[in-house]
Amino acid sequence: MHKKSGVSVMDGSDIMELVENEKVFTNFVDHKFQELDVDCDGKLSVRELKPAVQDIGAALGLPAQGTSAESDYIYTEVLNEFTHGKQENISKTEFKEVLSDFLVGMAAGLKRDPVVILRIDGEDLHEFVKSPSFEPELVSIYSEIELPNGSLKDYIVKAFEKLTVDDGMPPATDPWVISNIVEPALESLGGGLEQQVTQEIFLSEFAKAVENVVQLLHEQPAIVAHSQNTFDGSGIKRLLSNKFELEKTLDSAIKSVPKDRHGKISKEYLGLALDSLAAFAGLPPLGAVNQMDSIMTEALKMFDAGDGKAVKEEEFKKLLREVIGSIMLQLEGNPVSVSINSVVHEPVASSSTLLQPSSP
Repeated sequence: MHKKSGVSVMDGSDIMELVENEKVFTNFVDHKFQELDVDCDGKLSVRELKPAVQDIGAALGLPAQGTSAESDYIYTEVLNEFTHGKQENISKTEFKEVLSDFLVGMAAGLKRDPVVILRIDGEDLHEFVKSPSFEPELVSIYSEIELPNGSLKDYIVKAFEKLTVDDGMPPATDPWVISNIVEPALESLGGGLEQQVTQEIFLSEFAKAVENVVQLLHEQPAIVAHSQNTFDGSGIKRLLSNKFELEKTLDSAIKSVPKDRHGKISKEYLGLALDSLAAFAGLPPLGAVNQMDSIMTEALKMFDAGDGKAVKEEEFKKLLREVIGSIMLQLEGNPVSVSINSVVHEPVASSSTLLQPSSP
């Protein structure tokens, strides 16, 4: 992680430094395993693994388990990575291998798409308010708001939602920002918020509301994780052009899916395998980006991923190559751009205990 003047950049370098130092990483795994192995039998049960799964989810930026079907699916897939879809206990060696794969994948994703941690303290917003572009921008925002029977309060709230981190405003739809910043700023305006709005009234009252927000952010800065990425298929193209790396990645993905007694793999696990190699192909995990989910799911359907037919390992790898090839062609024709801003409600370092040092 690199830091400068209120901005931290998470680029995966700290994670790779940990994983690549065999002695340090082995010691790290030993302590994590000991923490999780509650019954001290030298194996981790599904129940004992759950704290590690939750930590990985937190490190990936997922909401708490149980809060959404999409994130719960990813938590289940993470658990399946450890247990290979079975209810069996796993050894320390297996735990180390899977944890290493996850961390390397996270580091690769952060290197490709660094997460910038912004400390929004009102200064940038204050500069924006004082700039010549503020009023024209506000007039433009007012003209874009379509609330036929909307009150002054409705218009102000909607206008805050249209401001961005580039303007110095944290995401106004976030519950923490609403309750700690936006609502107190509106309360300070006093009565009259339910009146019908005109452009003149809006410009005057919104300017006051913004000044209130500036003061509130100065007293209680918002910490925002900001990431921006364009999925254009280039990551898949790079992977497909490197035969050695492709085979290594496909072999790793194959390990994450269960096989039947004949060594065959059901096509229904193509989605799980795709999720496993996503970071190496420049793709987000399934469930993370709606637009990408549609493209990835459609590609899986093209190759009958849901028909449950069992195929040999080489055929499964061939299908997986064809799936990512199809996704690449779709993205080359229609790239998907995504900008994500999430308010961090606690210090970044403590949001997950996954990478925190353990006490011997």
